[in-house]
Amino acid sequence: MKFKDYYEILGIARTATLDEIKKSYKKLAHQYHPDVTKDPKGEEKFKEIGEAYATLKDKDKRTAYDDLGKHGPGEEFRPPPNWGANTNGNPFGQGGQNSQQNPFDDIDLADLFASFSAGKRQSQSRNRAVPGEDYELAASISLEDANTGTTLDLNLSVPEQDIQGLLKQVPYSFKARIPKGVTNGTKMLLRGKGGKGFNGGENGNLYLNITFLPHLLFKVVDHDLFIDLPIAPWDAALGATVTVPTLQGAVNLKIPAGSKAGQKMRIAKRGMPKKNEGHGDLFAVIQLVMPPNLTDSERELLTKLKENSSFNPRAHFE
Repeated sequence: MKFKDYYEILGIARTATLDEIKKSYKKLAHQYHPDVTKDPKGEEKFKEIGEAYATLKDKDKRTAYDDLGKHGPGEEFRPPPNWGANTNGNPFGQGGQNSQQNPFDDIDLADLFASFSAGKRQSQSRNRAVPGEDYELAASISLEDANTGTTLDLNLSVPEQDIQGLLKQVPYSFKARIPKGVTNGTKMLLRGKGGKGFNGGENGNLYLNITFLPHLLFKVVDHDLFIDLPIAPWDAALGATVTVPTLQGAVNLKIPAGSKAGQKMRIAKRGMPKKNEGHGDLFAVIQLVMPPNLTDSERELLTKLKENSSFNPRAHFE
């Protein structure tokens, strides 16, 4: 059979730790996933990556693989006759093959370790529980949904082991309830929504990273909201009552006379909801806006104001 260097396929050293193996697998599996890669050989590489990971992440399989020794990629080789016996993983068992026939003829390395896995499962307890993998997923929601809470329909593709221990991608869909009170960047733990356990093992968990979609009016900081509030110069000078939109409905806000550009007006408890109770605040930031086109009467009034006013906004320059 032809040798495959699983360490080279994953781009790791033969001394790599399990964490390093997992990290490399996740990176490469994403890079060569059939839904992502543009590499014409991406699907073939993806299968090889899954095959390498399925072998090296398993302690017994990795030991058996290392026992095969070092060979060049694609080099023809045959395992020793008693290969796998030290790990109770002899893929063919005692008397399972004709002793005069080499049991490794006409199979490849993937078949070898699939057989090894089957033999190991027969020799070990059938009730050994293996927990499922943990997954992590990003989800973006609107401020309106974060304000009231929402339910998301999540659809993703996840790796799953087949009966031979090899990885394949399968569709995975479920609903997730997002409660009100989450903040931008919240990491939600959904227990049991990760990969399926094996032999009665618990399912893995799903970690959902929540981010807020950009909003046309509001900017969010923790539980507080900020909105730019355009007002005319005369409203800032004389004072006025204006209508301000909030996520809970419009409110009236009194602008005191003499207000300045950039001044923040606090509207209590009109921000984002908090996890337990209450809300953050909404801050309306005053922005002075001139009419884009002055009418004749507006121009005349402003001219009179200029002629009669002693106000000098640049007095501090003198």
